[in-house]
Amino acid sequence: MDLKKIQKQLDKVMEEENNRSIPEFEGYSPLEMHKILHFTFAPESPIKLQKLNASDYQMIPMLNQIKFLTDLIQKAGEIKLTNKGFLPTRVVSELYHQGFLKDEHIELGISKLYKETDSLAVNLTRIIVQLAGLTKKRKGKISLTKGGEEMIGDDFRLLQSILETFATKFNWAYCDGFGDNHIGQLGYGFSLILLSKYGAEKRLDSFYAEKYFKAYPQLLGQITPRFGTLESYSARCYSLRTFERFIYYFGLISIDKQGMGLHSKEYITKTNLFDKLINVRPPKRPSGT
Repeated sequence: MDLKKIQKQLDKVMEEENNRSIPEFEGYSPLEMHKILHFTFAPESPIKLQKLNASDYQMIPMLNQIKFLTDLIQKAGEIKLTNKGFLPTRVVSELYHQGFLKDEHIELGISKLYKETDSLAVNLTRIIVQLAGLTKKRKGKISLTKGGEEMIGDDFRLLQSILETFATKFNWAYCDGFGDNHIGQLGYGFSLILLSKYGAEKRLDSFYAEKYFKAYPQLLGQITPRFGTLESYSARCYSLRTFERFIYYFGLISIDKQGMGLHSKEYITKTNLFDKLINVRPPKRPSGT
């Protein structure tokens, strides 16, 4: 037996399989999907972050909210946190009332803003600057790290850092009531691909959820619905995490919410900023096709 010949044939079959176009992956191959999943913005990935004009960076709510907070910290040298490790009420109020990101319950008067945890957007801001290594905490006080001081002057580096930190280090299941599972966060790059391809037209969030779960059907087994069907409950979880609490925070989509409660509908459209920042390469065609 010619073992080398056999191995060569096996390698060829494996390569063909890994490069095969998969309809559920929007035509991307298993190899490309591996890169989308684990190396989302790496050079070999189909997804690229592009540099923006100065005016475009001003359209990114989370970036500007973080810049405002780091500017406050830089000017003060350090900020004393509460006994529980949260931002003081003065900073919380000043940060929230810049209007970069709003909380629906506060805006509707359902709840009031007193402390950091009253606003998810403010709470996330403090968490992200710490996870991204922009700040350090010592003796109950928060201050900028040396790397943070260098990064806050470079909008593209700062945006890339907080985007990747939000996507990979922060737990998307935090404080949303849908349980500790990977829905939305796993394959967030695929959601960006879907928006790049379909987002110019106003579409229901369930349109994207259906395509997402076709690509990652195993995630449906990670959740137990507390209301509605498994599909509708999972779709709501996906939409909340992916659109309302991630992509919207970066100014890449607009959300048209119609109705209230369980019967509300949300229509998603990508903004002009999306295509300026996110470049998506189409699936590669296997050689010989």
